[in-house]
Amino acid sequence: MTREIIQTNRAPQAIGTYSQAVRSGNTVYLSGQIPLIPESMELLEGDMEAQIRRVFDNLSAVAEAAGGSLADVVKLNVFLPDLGHFAIVNAVMAEYFQPPYPARAAVGVAALPKGAQVEMDAVMELGE
Repeated sequence: MTREIIQTNRAPQAIGTYSQAVRSGNTVYLSGQIPLIPESMELLEGDMEAQIRRVFDNLSAVAEAAGGSLADVVKLNVFLPDLGHFAIVNAVMAEYFQPPYPARAAVGVAALPKGAQVEMDAVMELGE
């Protein structure tokens, strides 16, 4: 099976040795996104709700570049240094996803790249 590398300027460029996403067959693996502003590659700081929205917007841009949308996400992983922000993730996620929701994990971590307060990655399943 061939792999297709997904890349878009509408999401932050990779800050390491990875691709924004990789498509293998009908499955797309979206790399972790932190609240980087694509145009400046600067970390959005301050309001946690705005940071979470930035992450979902970044994931959405990569999903669209792969030919899908967040509606095609079947698995979402959320990484938070402070699990006290989990309720905000739930509230914002309800604006970006409709039932049936994707499978999801929320993981408390010691730290994230660039000192970010949230990171998410996803797996997306596309039709034929």
